[in-house]
Amino acid sequence: MTTKIRTAKFQIGETVKHRVFPFRGVIFDVDPIFSNSEEWYQAIPETTRPAKDQPFYHIFAENAETEYIAYVSEQNLERDDSGIPLRHPQIDETLESRPDGSYRLTDASMN
Repeated sequence: MTTKIRTAKFQIGETVKHRVFPFRGVIFDVDPIFSNSEEWYQAIPETTRPAKDQPFYHIFAENAETEYIAYVSEQNLERDDSGIPLRHPQIDETLESRPDGSYRLTDASMN
């Protein structure tokens, strides 16, 4: 049985928002397929549980109340073109802001 490798729709440094839940953030890592614990996966209600054979994104996420790290399937993300700056405190440790509002890995994080 062969596994089809999919190309990630989003890239590190892109600002995204969740399709269902009210949060947005910036991608700082990508897994080509699900790579979290089975316990984490099973905690998602079966009716909304995403397929494992798609890219999953590590996101410096934030909502109106707090900042956190999220792990989200590609099917649940869309681009966030709002241009509103992100406030997550860990962004500056890994990423730097670009003039177009996107982010890129800092030179230090590439080593």
